[in-house]
Amino acid sequence: MIDLVDIPSNPVPDGAVAGMVPAPDGPHLRYARWPLAVHPGRGTVILLQGRAEFIEKYFETVRDLRRRGFAVATFDWRGQGGSDRLLADPRKGHVRGFETYVSDLMTVMRNVVLADCPPPYYVLAHSTGGAVALLAAERLRTQVDRMVLTAPLVALRGPRGVPPGLVRNLARLGFAHSYIPGGGATILATRPFRGNPVTSDRERYLRTNAVIEGDLRIGVGSATIGWAAAAIRASQRFARPRFAERVPIPVLMVIAGADRVVSNSAIETLASRIGTAAHVWIPGSLHEILMERDLYRDQFWAAFDQFVR
Repeated sequence: MIDLVDIPSNPVPDGAVAGMVPAPDGPHLRYARWPLAVHPGRGTVILLQGRAEFIEKYFETVRDLRRRGFAVATFDWRGQGGSDRLLADPRKGHVRGFETYVSDLMTVMRNVVLADCPPPYYVLAHSTGGAVALLAAERLRTQVDRMVLTAPLVALRGPRGVPPGLVRNLARLGFAHSYIPGGGATILATRPFRGNPVTSDRERYLRTNAVIEGDLRIGVGSATIGWAAAAIRASQRFARPRFAERVPIPVLMVIAGADRVVSNSAIETLASRIGTAAHVWIPGSLHEILMERDLYRDQFWAAFDQFVR
């Protein structure tokens, strides 16, 4: 197991319990949970990351949630962070299909959340995590009260500009394990701050970089063609007219107004079709709202507090 990376600029929040849980098909998933910090508590938030992220990146968010009276449970998706990697090259961000991520979520729900965390349960998910939460919503309907999704991956703006048709064809031709065109092994969080598409907050961006430097094993490079094809298939499911009927849980989708990673129009369209969903915009925010400047984060927390009462 890769221990939680603890550095001065990003210390592990008090009370952490971390471990590994095996998925039914073999890979082990690294998880962490935190108990209530105030009593009486308000339940547990299950925190779902985006692609190429890791538990340590959300320590600030863990503290924000615990101050609000929540216990927190989170984990690394297979293929990233401290969870088992799927390919010989550990830098490749790969998955065969988002249904596998749904299975990982249900594994952690059974073995960590329902076993050790106080109800009621809420989901806070970012980007890829938001896509997984939507795909899992029907299965979670008896377990989760509400979901808040930041910049959910309802549709990509295009994997580095590569046409979806080309991605699907390359995957079918046997290139699923190759990096997407233009991608490579450079860990995403170590790229220069200038011009990055995820946050305008230099300090938080460099904090993530410092965590990676604390243990390079948790870092991931570009996505594979297979991962991109899986994301496209998930987007096609979201676009089906009847998908909205499969989301029976109240959902708040928080849209980053200046997002350059996912399609805001696709998020807005899906939110308008789901009878249990609402959406709010945070103008000017880049993709990673929870890693953004306080100007944007404060707007997010105001919406969260209003929705999760």
